[in-house]
Amino acid sequence: MLIARNPDPQSRLQYLLRIPIDQGLVFRTSDVWPRTKALFCYPVPSEHWPEHPEIVERAPIRSCTRRGAAIDLILDRGRENRSQIVFTTARGRDAVFWQSPRTRKQARPNVRTPTARAAGLTDLTIVIDTHERYPYRFTGQQVHTLSAALPCGDYALRAGDRLLASVERKSLPDLVSSLTNGKLRFALAELAALPRAAVVIEDRYSAVFKLERVRPAVVADALAELQIRYPTVPIVFCENRKLAEEWTYRYLAAARHWCDIEDTDHRPTPSPPTQAPTVVSDTTGTGPSSAEVRAWARATGLDVPARGRLHPRIWDAWHAAHPE
Repeated sequence: MLIARNPDPQSRLQYLLRIPIDQGLVFRTSDVWPRTKALFCYPVPSEHWPEHPEIVERAPIRSCTRRGAAIDLILDRGRENRSQIVFTTARGRDAVFWQSPRTRKQARPNVRTPTARAAGLTDLTIVIDTHERYPYRFTGQQVHTLSAALPCGDYALRAGDRLLASVERKSLPDLVSSLTNGKLRFALAELAALPRAAVVIEDRYSAVFKLERVRPAVVADALAELQIRYPTVPIVFCENRKLAEEWTYRYLAAARHWCDIEDTDHRPTPSPPTQAPTVVSDTTGTGPSSAEVRAWARATGLDVPARGRLHPRIWDAWHAAHPE
């Protein structure tokens, strides 16, 4: 098995995979091994293999056998030796995926993500960092995306030049790499300076303890230490990329909703009328009901929703007006 760098600088698939079957099959792919997820492979003619390739990995093959719509590939090495190239269809089109036993057995949530608008927002603008190579598309949601350089995080809400909220996205290999080289510590320090921020991991927490090239305890301890050091920046494991995208969308939508509430809180409160309506307390002696406070707030000129739980600022205003 040979893996070389793709000489085409315009291609997003930066590697060429060549296996000795059917006079040599050549695929473009995005990585040198399907460690955490199945890799998409784009078949190309064997003539696309460069005359003088830049080989990045060479491994002897013990077995390479076609079995129906799949090719079983067994390498002659101790680790990462079994994989399968599967010819299938995706969204009505022919597709090829390179998967390992680990990615094939990876748990699938078998759930449908909801299409209901998060926080009831009819539209939401999410800024995607220009360094994101394969960004979330937020397909099926009423989201407008734009690309811009972000000082921290990969997906953010922005008001002018000010960041309101930001989410840092990590795959498991990227998480381990940024933990070991110290980059994640600096990233969380920048995120902690924002009003709201989070880190989302496209994998399960249990995958940390299946790592082979680094001690799982080192990664787990580093995650716990960072969470204690920066408690305002949650680190969330979301099982796979699809659920991580859904969580990012709903987190940023909730952040936008609360930013709107805070902006309302900072507006000048209208002066109460000369004669405020009489509020009758309930017979239990625990204070007025929500309906009574809602009626008082409307008569006072405060902005209060017709349904749902009253905001704490409404109760604070009522208590300030009725110290007795």
